[in-house]
Amino acid sequence: MAQNEPKTNDPFERIGRKLDTEFGEAAQKLEREKERVITYLNNEVVPAIRNHSSKALRAASEQLSRLAEFMDKNSR
Repeated sequence: MAQNEPKTNDPFERIGRKLDTEFGEAAQKLEREKERVITYLNNEVVPAIRNHSSKALRAASEQLSRLAEFMDKNSR
């Protein structure tokens, strides 16, 4: 056996393979979790923000309308 050939029982090689497997599995889990979070944001958070922002605009519109009426009444 040549000196540069890796030994099959080399502890560093076993650890390297184990870490490779674990990091690969972790990367796959992260990818799945990322997709789940993106789906949640798109399906739940974005519509809620749009809904609440339109409610806030309506409330602001009502307040501005009341202010305009108040100004009209007090300017005469």
